[in-house]
Amino acid sequence: MSDRLTVFKTYKLYVGGKFPRSESGRVYEVTDSKGKWLANAPLSSRKDARDAVIAARKAFGGWSGATAYNRGQVLYRVAEMLEGRRDQFTREVADAEGLSKSKAAAVVDATIDRWVWYAGWTDKIAQVVGGGNPVAGPFFNLSSPEPTGVVAVLAPQESSFLGLVSVLAPVIATGNTAIVVASENSPLPALSLAEVLATSDVPGGVVNVLSGRTAEIAAPLAAHQDVNAIDLAGADEVLAKELEIAAADNLKRVLRPQPVDYAETPGTDRLTAFLETKTVWHPTGSLGASGSSY
Repeated sequence: MSDRLTVFKTYKLYVGGKFPRSESGRVYEVTDSKGKWLANAPLSSRKDARDAVIAARKAFGGWSGATAYNRGQVLYRVAEMLEGRRDQFTREVADAEGLSKSKAAAVVDATIDRWVWYAGWTDKIAQVVGGGNPVAGPFFNLSSPEPTGVVAVLAPQESSFLGLVSVLAPVIATGNTAIVVASENSPLPALSLAEVLATSDVPGGVVNVLSGRTAEIAAPLAAHQDVNAIDLAGADEVLAKELEIAAADNLKRVLRPQPVDYAETPGTDRLTAFLETKTVWHPTGSLGASGSSY
């Protein structure tokens, strides 16, 4: 009996709920920690980045307008799907990060738990950062958080799965839409995550995943007038400075790169990083001659 030939997987981008190849037709080789070839990944172009922004903007109204509870349900469904593909992600993380199977499995478990953690925050963050404000005058003054808009996310370079989810999940949990630039050398877990998102309840365009050269893809995103914010987690010091300068042109909100232990339980910093605060004033009015008000 002859040995069967392995069916190699063709990895594609994820833009607007579909799986296109890069419009440039380019690919690049992805290798494991020992230099062994794993796959050819799409090498995204500036045009791919612009297409992703269009898709994210189109999806923003529906996603931000959904109830926070509904967003939590959708994110929890993603965790369910990740659990079902645990073995696949364990293999990909082991190859990407040079980990043993047991250590990679622990990373995948932590990643799924992290997704569930953020899913639980969708309908709670408003109570933490919003509320009534005491003001001098006959007014109700209420503040509530609202999503910033379209957020470009440069995924961490070394933590290909746990780090990726740690920067992506809080962005969409709070109602933003995202363009993710996967880890340049280890993009396969991110591209496989896109397949999970497509078969979950996440509307097309809410998350868009691009692979390729981080600097090449990030430059047009940082300068794009319809991108509202950018997370520079995956940028080195030199690239981060260049992107900050480009982002200043339309006053993008910028989250600078910082040392993070993604294994630690996150706080609410990334949940609030891409939220704006809306404050509403309303007159109380008077009740009767006593001057009491409501």
